[in-house]
Amino acid sequence: MDAIARKAASSPPLEGFVQVRGAREHNLKNIDVQIPRDALVVFTGVSGSGKSSLAFGTLYAEAQRRYFESVAPYARRLIEQVGVPEVDAIEGLPPAVALQQQRGTPGARSSVGSVTTLSSLVRMLYSRTGTYPPKQPMLFAEDFSPNTVQGACPTCHGLGRVYEVTEKSLVPDDSLTIRERAIAAWPPAWHGQNLRDILVTLGYDVDTPWRDLPKKDRDWILFTDEQPTVPVYAGLTPKETRAALKRKDEPSYQGTFSGARRYVLHTFANTQSALMKKRVSQYMVGSDCPECRGKRLKKEALSVKFAGLDIAELSRLPLAALAAMLEPIARGAWPDAADAAGAVAGKANVLSRSAMREAVEKRVSAGGSAHKASPDVRRTPNMSEEKRLAAQRIAAELLERLTTLIDLGLGYLTLDRSTPTLSSGELQRLRLGTQLSSQLFGVVYVLDEPSAGLHPADGEALFSALQALKAAGNSLFIVEHDLQMMRRADWLVDVGPGAGEGGGQVLYSGPPDGLASIDASQTRRHLFAAPTPLERTPRAAAGWLKLARITRNNLHDLDVAFPLGCLSTVTGVSGSGKSSLVSQALPELVASRLGKTIDNAEDDEENPLFVTAAARTGGHIAGGMEAIKRLVRVDQKPIGRTPRSNLATYTGLFDHVRKLFAETPAARKRRYSAGRFSFNVAQGRCPTCEGEGFVSVELLFLPSVYAPCTTCNGTRYNAATLEITWRGKNIADVLSLTVEAACELFADEAAVMRALAALRELGLGYLRLGQPATELSGGEAQRIKLATELQRAQRADTLYILDEPTTGLHPADVDRLMAQLQGLVDAGNTVVLVEHDMRVAIQSDWVIDVGPGAGDEGGKIVASGAPREVASEPDSRTAVYLRQQLQV
Repeated sequence: MDAIARKAASSPPLEGFVQVRGAREHNLKNIDVQIPRDALVVFTGVSGSGKSSLAFGTLYAEAQRRYFESVAPYARRLIEQVGVPEVDAIEGLPPAVALQQQRGTPGARSSVGSVTTLSSLVRMLYSRTGTYPPKQPMLFAEDFSPNTVQGACPTCHGLGRVYEVTEKSLVPDDSLTIRERAIAAWPPAWHGQNLRDILVTLGYDVDTPWRDLPKKDRDWILFTDEQPTVPVYAGLTPKETRAALKRKDEPSYQGTFSGARRYVLHTFANTQSALMKKRVSQYMVGSDCPECRGKRLKKEALSVKFAGLDIAELSRLPLAALAAMLEPIARGAWPDAADAAGAVAGKANVLSRSAMREAVEKRVSAGGSAHKASPDVRRTPNMSEEKRLAAQRIAAELLERLTTLIDLGLGYLTLDRSTPTLSSGELQRLRLGTQLSSQLFGVVYVLDEPSAGLHPADGEALFSALQALKAAGNSLFIVEHDLQMMRRADWLVDVGPGAGEGGGQVLYSGPPDGLASIDASQTRRHLFAAPTPLERTPRAAAGWLKLARITRNNLHDLDVAFPLGCLSTVTGVSGSGKSSLVSQALPELVASRLGKTIDNAEDDEENPLFVTAAARTGGHIAGGMEAIKRLVRVDQKPIGRTPRSNLATYTGLFDHVRKLFAETPAARKRRYSAGRFSFNVAQGRCPTCEGEGFVSVELLFLPSVYAPCTTCNGTRYNAATLEITWRGKNIADVLSLTVEAACELFADEAAVMRALAALRELGLGYLRLGQPATELSGGEAQRIKLATELQRAQRADTLYILDEPTTGLHPADVDRLMAQLQGLVDAGNTVVLVEHDMRVAIQSDWVIDVGPGAGDEGGKIVASGAPREVASEPDSRTAVYLRQQLQV
């Protein structure tokens, strides 16, 4: 136990402090620490040091557990719980709210409006104060929601799109025969062959091009709902099948036919496989609903206007534009009747809880009907004094909450923006803005890198928002790598000194200035060390990759050039168009020229029909493609969605390790192949847990407990497989090694070391080889993908594209990452980054600043050139922060 921990353990309980004793979650080494309440506390440390294990895995988990003890057992079953932390005691811990970057499982019906609850106020605005057509009954708030039966368009059920299965979608190439798989929608492999054999039995021609078949036959094969069961003679020709039928020979089996449309719709509706759902969805043609024109609501709701807009049109306004529209209304000055402004008495107040309750009570008293006026609810005349006052109050409430989101740099978003299209940083800031209006008091807010994905220009607003939460009587526990946030904190808790087994200790807990004397802290070197110039002499461009007239999202006819053989950083405020340019338009155009396609799907598990048609990139590559032979895009999507996917399997190093085990004398004697040492193969894995390593124990209203399998003790393998050892370790022992430890074991195995060395150089030495993909952060997943690429034999003329690769990285880890990226460029490749970290920008050869603002105010190239050139651009919001780093 270190000196600070001993002091904490021996001190009497302090007023206003949270006291943790014996925390052992993940890599925490039985730590004791005292953390002040009613303060802004920042948890720091290198990636993997244990700071999240302390803030989220221990403090938040325990606060949640205590709260759930007061909740009815039945209700507990309906709430996802984070589990019980490994800790001896925590004293003085208030209730906690976690604002994490995990996306959760929102569908496309989840939107900015629903996450922030702003949509509820907007629906009330239209219900109570909208302009109705003559003689139309009043509608209630539920009637303006596409997610309710009352409000959804009856044709598309609130999706905004309708889907049909057509002959063209099912048979994309009508020159093929059925035997040549003209019906592309049918399943591959045996199932598809079975359906073709059934058609032969039924007497259909499977060897004539599809377009030459009679229309009656084509329509029946594709669209029939009949499911005849007939004898199938597998392997026989049509002529032989007819003869067998005539002789009444014994068939191979009885087969049941399913038309192509029926197969597609049935598979989409019933399959549990995301891949199968995605496969058949490509044969379903989507288009805007003809009834609601993509607005998702019934026509009665769309006929109600506010300020000349229906609710769908208003929801498509950027939040900043919506606030500008509501501002005069909140003051009582209606844009279309300014002379009536003085008639509205009193100051604009937020809609009171009693008014909300009154609206709900009237809704209940109306009997729940949304389709006709109730005698209990008298619809006020359009533009009446009563409506003006209600509109003023609701607009004032909306404006107050919108202003918070705009201050957080989110003014470019729209209320109807689908949640899956948001970055994790945008989601967290939306939740933060919502909490500011909740007026909670006396709680701990635990935040996960709120500065992630945020331009330094928006950092002031973020800090102001956090200070507002603290001023309201709350505590803020923030896991953060941003140096500016550390300097402005009331208290720092530095965890380390290294990552994984090399971390898990509290090096310091106190005011920020005190960290300067802690020699073991890696954070100290970046927070207090004398500034050293990071700027490098820019490389000369070997040529230019020129993009012309690019159109994508808020980019309109944009011309831009990226220097070849250089490291370029694209900067700009959140929403300026950086990702539209670098992560969408650039890879799509380059991939197209290379004869490949890019999948920009946001979430592989999302219902494909909820995903609106992908935005198309306009424009073309005007030059420079002759120097690009290969494209590598490294994103932050998970490397796998189940615990069976891990670091070792993804990087390919496990293939080499299994071969080493298979080559041992003991394995050869038993005739064990390399496959025997995979926990996904029945011969080698534990039969009880089937290679999972754990079993789930349901505890009804308590969180499920995942216990190590009692048969294999969590090793995943059966006893016979574990008897084979290589250099004294069995295969389970190897999977439990960290990357650092594995480097020692496999030091003379070049095939294994290629992957291990790349992982270590990117600062991932603390990860275990068998660490499940589900436990990895987005930043860790991105670095694993980069390491997988780095271990390959390097060749020049590759374009590497990375979107915010420093997310979740400590400054010490950023330096290691930059060394690897610079090495790629030195080898003759081109690297393009989207980045907010100015320390990265000044180490680049070329900076392209997009903006000047967000949304419609962005989408332009504000400045481009070497870092010092961009730093002197007066119109760039990035320039001032570049100058700070350059010490200009």
